[in-house]
Amino acid sequence: MDIGSVLIWLLIGLIAGGIASAIVPGRTPGGTIGALVVGLLGGFLGGAILDALDVGTGVTMLGAILVAILGAVIILYVLRAVDKGRT
Repeated sequence: MDIGSVLIWLLIGLIAGGIASAIVPGRTPGGTIGALVVGLLGGFLGGAILDALDVGTGVTMLGAILVAILGAVIILYVLRAVDKGRT
């Protein structure tokens, strides 16, 4: 993986994390860095879910962003549910 690929995945993660943070009510842990991490993890989670369901998104930037948003939204709901359980 070259530096260009890493930068593209970081950009996708940031976009997905930011959009997911806007969709899911509440505060995103870690601010901008937290949104980036949630977006990156969301990309992996969303990809795994769609792969398990045998659903393809194509190899487009939009497809990658949508999958990452789906995964990031799931992660944020789980994080917020766990956070509510602690308080």
